[in-house]
Amino acid sequence: MLATGIDLIEIDRVRRGLERYGARFADRFFTPREQAQCAGRAASLAGRFAVKEAVGKALGTGIGDVGWKDIEVLNDDRGRPHLTLHNAAEQLAAARGLSDWAISLSHTGTHAVGLAVAQGASLPRPLGEGWGEGAEVTP
Repeated sequence: MLATGIDLIEIDRVRRGLERYGARFADRFFTPREQAQCAGRAASLAGRFAVKEAVGKALGTGIGDVGWKDIEVLNDDRGRPHLTLHNAAEQLAAARGLSDWAISLSHTGTHAVGLAVAQGASLPRPLGEGWGEGAEVTP
């Protein structure tokens, strides 16, 4: 099974949230480690926000069924982003058979984009979802 998600956000939306609500805004959307790594840089936080939205789309639920901080995006020593799923996001990914993730993020002066690709064992689809009425499902 392969699942993908992509999202684009205006960096000013994140900047305005930080200016208006400060730590309350940051604490709602980002883990303490993400906040420390981004050091208040709106473009960096916007990229992580976009990846979180993209992961929600790849999970097939959007953010509604998982919390913002259940999806954590951190960079390694070379700047490569890595994804860690916690709580509901981790459970949902396991239930969908999604075990291998790749993410990417980028930004310009005005926008940030996030991409998520997940791969895992193929799960049989329930009847009626793309197979036609009465079709048999075989793994």
